[in-house]
Amino acid sequence: MKTRAVRLYGKKELRLEEFELPAIKEDEILAKVVCDSICMSSYKAANQGTDHKRIPDNVKEQPIIIGHEFAGEIVEVGKKWEKQFSVGKKFSIQPALNYEDGPVGVLSAPGYSYQFIGGDATYVIIPAEVMELGCLLTYEGEGFYPASLSEPLSCVIGAMHANYHTKPGSYIHEMEIVDGGKMAILAGVGPMGLAAINYVLNRSDRKPSLLVVTDIDQTRLDRAACLYSVEFAKSQGIDLRYVNTAEMSDPVAGLRDVSGGTGFNDVFVFAPVAPVVEQADGILAFDGCLNFFAGPSDPDFKATLNFYNVHYAFTHIVGTSGGNTDDMKEALQVMSNGLDPAGLVTHIGGINAVIDTTLDLPNIPGGKKLIYNHLEMPLTAIKDFSSLEDKNPVYGKLAEICDKNSGLWSVEAEKLLLDNADKLTY
Repeated sequence: MKTRAVRLYGKKELRLEEFELPAIKEDEILAKVVCDSICMSSYKAANQGTDHKRIPDNVKEQPIIIGHEFAGEIVEVGKKWEKQFSVGKKFSIQPALNYEDGPVGVLSAPGYSYQFIGGDATYVIIPAEVMELGCLLTYEGEGFYPASLSEPLSCVIGAMHANYHTKPGSYIHEMEIVDGGKMAILAGVGPMGLAAINYVLNRSDRKPSLLVVTDIDQTRLDRAACLYSVEFAKSQGIDLRYVNTAEMSDPVAGLRDVSGGTGFNDVFVFAPVAPVVEQADGILAFDGCLNFFAGPSDPDFKATLNFYNVHYAFTHIVGTSGGNTDDMKEALQVMSNGLDPAGLVTHIGGINAVIDTTLDLPNIPGGKKLIYNHLEMPLTAIKDFSSLEDKNPVYGKLAEICDKNSGLWSVEAEKLLLDNADKLTY
């Protein structure tokens, strides 16, 4: 089976190549990858090369396939897995392989460490360790893009689960956000922040009574408010407020006022910016938990924290990177039950757009860039579809579908795109 894939050979050295996959072994699975969502982590991996913890030292001789937020269909099942998986089943992959009994520090992951599996490919071989660790997950919902976005959604699910609180006089840590508490999501209207808002508003087991989402970009705040409205939040029992901290002379004092003077039980930081971290520390309530979600590229990144409050106000800090397999299963389940992650997606492209998009990702505005691997298409903002109708009528049809869905991507749009895979250049 031939595959076409974007492979990493070294720092900023990505190549789109066609090559032959070996025949699968009895403990492996052959799969078709339909789509992949390009993550900032792939940008970091591509720019750092072998300096990245997950990238093998020998990529120059044995290049790896990039991309780790992907979904597709099973094509061939090795004998060992025939009773558990069947041809034609839709799937997603948990890329964070957790070796409970393995060596400490193992960081191998699809999209970073393997020659024959990664999200930016037409066909891949799912290796034995992914199978043995239960990281091949089936998806029963509609379309493919929700399953692709289950990985980023699992990251915010894991973050919510990782927060913890205590009771005075007790050393027991009670995991999770405070049910009925006050939550702030700082720098929270980028792709991952939007995923967090979506999840918080759609959780059935616990949720805050007050959710404050901040940013310094009013346009992005306005878009978030359209996607996840104050009115919908109210129907879910949540007082949702979007706040532009650039308009506050003292953001810490202003946000504490919004909290009613108490501060926030759970604060999530979605940008690796020292003043934002310090702002988060300043708005913590008694026994408040700060989750530093954003992964910095700078290994010397630092911010000042109030350790007086750590000691006397029982404030805590945690950091999460990725979700585990249970978080992925929860993400797939909530999406099968109707949670639509389309609000994260702002651009669509084909496999030919992967290299430039990955290497320039921080400079491309908007949210998630969704790649469909079996077609050639320039990376295109959804909002620009209508302007391309004269050059290619397919874009006019896509614009029509997206416009009736509040400007968002959808299963219907995805189907039209895939049905017209040979007509998408402009």
